[in-house]
Amino acid sequence: MTLPKIAYLTGEYPRASDTFIQREVANLRLLGHEVLTCSIRTTGAEHLVGPEQREEHARTFKVLDAVRNPATTLKAHWRWMKTPGRYFSALGLAWRTAPKGVKGRLYNLIYFVEAGVLAAKLADEGVTHLHNHIAKASCTVAMLAGELSGLRWSFTIHGPDIFFEPHHWRIGEKAARAAFVSCISHFCRSQLMCFAEAQHWRKLHIVHCGVEPSRYAPKPVRTDLRALFVGRLAGVKGVPILIDAVSRLVKTYPGFTLRLVGDGPDRNALEAEVAKRGLQDRIVFLGYKSQAEVAEELALTDVFVLPSFAEGVPVVLMEAMASQVPVLTTRIAGVPELVEDGVSGRLVPPGDVDAFAEALDVLLSDADLRQAYGAAGRAKVVTEYDAAQEAQWLSELIVSYGQGRAVLNLRPSGEAET
Repeated sequence: MTLPKIAYLTGEYPRASDTFIQREVANLRLLGHEVLTCSIRTTGAEHLVGPEQREEHARTFKVLDAVRNPATTLKAHWRWMKTPGRYFSALGLAWRTAPKGVKGRLYNLIYFVEAGVLAAKLADEGVTHLHNHIAKASCTVAMLAGELSGLRWSFTIHGPDIFFEPHHWRIGEKAARAAFVSCISHFCRSQLMCFAEAQHWRKLHIVHCGVEPSRYAPKPVRTDLRALFVGRLAGVKGVPILIDAVSRLVKTYPGFTLRLVGDGPDRNALEAEVAKRGLQDRIVFLGYKSQAEVAEELALTDVFVLPSFAEGVPVVLMEAMASQVPVLTTRIAGVPELVEDGVSGRLVPPGDVDAFAEALDVLLSDADLRQAYGAAGRAKVVTEYDAAQEAQWLSELIVSYGQGRAVLNLRPSGEAET
């Protein structure tokens, strides 16, 4: 069977912090789908880490670059104006779903312009299904492109920030109009169910973000101890909690170091705090790293730490678990669906530095415990969070809905139905 040609759309693609989307695209291509990648904006050079991402970026269609050409934009919209009923229906949808205020209306009209150009590109390329990641502005563009052209579309919803402003981003309307929705966890699905009408719940499916377990190898035996953080250096990640916890343990573990991979708006302030505490030799800021470089860091890590205040289901936890590294993180959102406290790692209350420091102390002091947690974590990821398996499930959803067949299973195993 010839698999449908797919387009992928997100705000910026590819990007160092969203490598899970890149893996999903790669696995869909391996299954036999032709995938055209599309990005609203051109990704900044600082977010393109390694030749793999630069090559992917070079062949990605940038919507705003095309929109800036007046001839391209006018030609695309004239194409859709030839079906005035559909065209003005899409324009009305853009107006009705706009956030409140003049600014909100203006932005949705801009998204409508972008949608016309995107829809024309996808029609020219013979795309039969559009899938969006991150249900914000780019998903609005996807929804309007579908309304303009009749193209079938779907989206993956992540969280947590999308659920901070669900009415602003009209996630209920998007769920109603999409062919189906991929939710990254049961918790995420339940949050969307708060805003989607019950008649649409049946098309909300669990499709995990995944990793490639074969990319990650167990760490070699070493005498010094390391912890690793990978993520954006922003308030939501709780890095000050981590710095405080580390400062309490440096005397107990003289050779212990913490390495932070990532960048963000709080980096300068965090580096200043580390310097203020005299911890420059113990806490090292590494900036963004490629997938291969993160895998190398994980291979030299004893504990992975993520003291976040809000998350979806962090892919970096999956990467650590695939590397047989025990994880220490917070009991929030969909994280407990991935990490089982006392089995594959430790879960502590968010914002509780005492609990975080105590759990880190226990993990650093017990090599056998770290090994047991690491083995359990890898088994969990291999079974439920393998990127190839998740792409296969997503492909089945795209094909089934394309053939007009509703899918009852939330997951491919049939573990839950609606």
